[in-house]
Amino acid sequence: MQFNEFNLNPLLVKAVEDLGFKEAMPIQQEVLPILLERRTDLVGLAQTGTGKTAAFGLPLLNNIDVNAKMTQAIVLCPTRELCNQISKDLRSYAKYMPEVKIAAIYGGAGMDAQIRDLAKKPQIIVATPGRLQDMMRRGKADLSHIEWCILDEADEMLDMGFQEDVDAILGFMPEERSIMLFSATMPVEVEKILNHYMKDPVTISIGKKNSGTANVRHNYYLIRADQRYLALKRLIDYYPHIYGIVFCRTKNETQEVADNLIHDGYSAAALHGDLSQVQRDLVMSHFRQRYMQILVATDVAARGIDVSDLTHIINYNLPDETAVYIHRSGRTGRADKTGICISLIHVKEKHKIKAIEKVLGQTIEKALVPTAKQVCEKQLFNHIDRLENVDIMRDDIEDYLPIVFRKLSWLTREELITRVVALNFNRFLDYYKNAKDLNVDETRPEKKEKKEKKVYNDENLVRLYFGRGKRDHIKPNFIIGRINDVTETKDIEIGHIDMFDNFCFVAVDKDRAQFVIDCFADPDKNPDGIKVEMTTGEPTPKKSADDRKDRHGRDRGREQKRDNHHDRGARRHEKNDKYGNSSDHDKKKKKRKSFDDDRPERKYRW
Repeated sequence: MQFNEFNLNPLLVKAVEDLGFKEAMPIQQEVLPILLERRTDLVGLAQTGTGKTAAFGLPLLNNIDVNAKMTQAIVLCPTRELCNQISKDLRSYAKYMPEVKIAAIYGGAGMDAQIRDLAKKPQIIVATPGRLQDMMRRGKADLSHIEWCILDEADEMLDMGFQEDVDAILGFMPEERSIMLFSATMPVEVEKILNHYMKDPVTISIGKKNSGTANVRHNYYLIRADQRYLALKRLIDYYPHIYGIVFCRTKNETQEVADNLIHDGYSAAALHGDLSQVQRDLVMSHFRQRYMQILVATDVAARGIDVSDLTHIINYNLPDETAVYIHRSGRTGRADKTGICISLIHVKEKHKIKAIEKVLGQTIEKALVPTAKQVCEKQLFNHIDRLENVDIMRDDIEDYLPIVFRKLSWLTREELITRVVALNFNRFLDYYKNAKDLNVDETRPEKKEKKEKKVYNDENLVRLYFGRGKRDHIKPNFIIGRINDVTETKDIEIGHIDMFDNFCFVAVDKDRAQFVIDCFADPDKNPDGIKVEMTTGEPTPKKSADDRKDRHGRDRGREQKRDNHHDRGARRHEKNDKYGNSSDHDKKKKKRKSFDDDRPERKYRW
């Protein structure tokens, strides 16, 4: 169904056609006839990127009173990025309607310009809940004439903690207003709004409730947990034209993965909560303009990001909630295009795949991590395609060709082709020369690779004293984890760990030892107060029972204890004599001795 078949303002139809849209998308075909015919509360369930903005934006612009200088519609959305995207789309739809004023109100930006926009009495306000609440408290936003309220990405908005703000904003609106709620999933919080504020809403659902889009293919790769980053690199190499988002759990992991990708020569950047708004805008600008291929992000930082034509979504870690997986995967496969959602998991996470499949309504196929040969072939074909399709229709290059021909005239055709291919392809061949198979065989137990045991007298390692031991109920993996957490890196080489009751010795890279000590000296990084310092002492090895026996088979340890007992008694008497704390028996002996000393020496025969 085309847009000119709806009862839309011709100016809106013309603007939509200028954008290259003629055929309405499924959600638009369902929603437009209802909202253009009458005012009603409406719930739209559809994945992000399925055309929901036009589904509510076109009826809104069609029904609004352009001559009234007051705010008639509010669009609430969870993030600044989505707020900017919606206001931009609405302005493009209202291209031929200059009387319509649209204000974008969001946090992280100066308030003066936004206050000036509100002073112009815009008919439509697109806002994040927190900043709109702030403007209402300042008396800059008037909601007394609101006729339409749209909650876009309602599930994400409430998941981010905007429940109270949304309740307060809806409470300031007139009773006679229409609410349109659009969401990808329907959690309990969204249903509460539906039941409390909406009256007999019309429900439009594209696909199953809480399900993913049908245009996305879902795969998972079974790997070892410690080879997750290697698998990620191999998949990126296998898809040379990848343009996607890698989702990580934490900010530290996000930054670490992005830094490693950049260090290894990939076009990537990190997006997480520790970045300033200016840094976020710069990263997103470069990503939208395809200056980079890979965006490594946390779920919170990526909420509301609207980037078209994403080819891949990669779950570096599976999320804890199925709804989060659906949101992630819904960022690709938009506008009738196909996409791939990839998950890197280990054996213990297989049960999560089954749970996601049940809610998703789709099968998540197991795939094999490409072999080194497959990756090299894919890269070679990509290189040849680029060579074939390179633009050579340039006049300014012809001046230099005679010089090139003379320089390379001694090469045959085959030699020239070989050199051109090898120029950019040798790096992959060197890297994947001895690459291992990263796939895990589920039919047999996983074998741990034997690593060469590092000893503490290795010339590249030094030993550090750690003020924690067996009595603290810790094991070597705890020490390794604490070093990684406190130093915020995992590239420090750790050797042999000697565990004792109250402390342990840890062999670490000589060049990074002082860095480790400095990090543990920082109370902010080491809140547990674990003492770490340099040491050169060697632990005394414990003797076995056999080592304690003498040549007659007697336990020297038992004899040693008996000797120690006598030694302690002798030392106690010696101490008593010194400090005058002897017993009554000792005093009598001492007194008798002193009396005898005064008498003349006599010899007795006893």
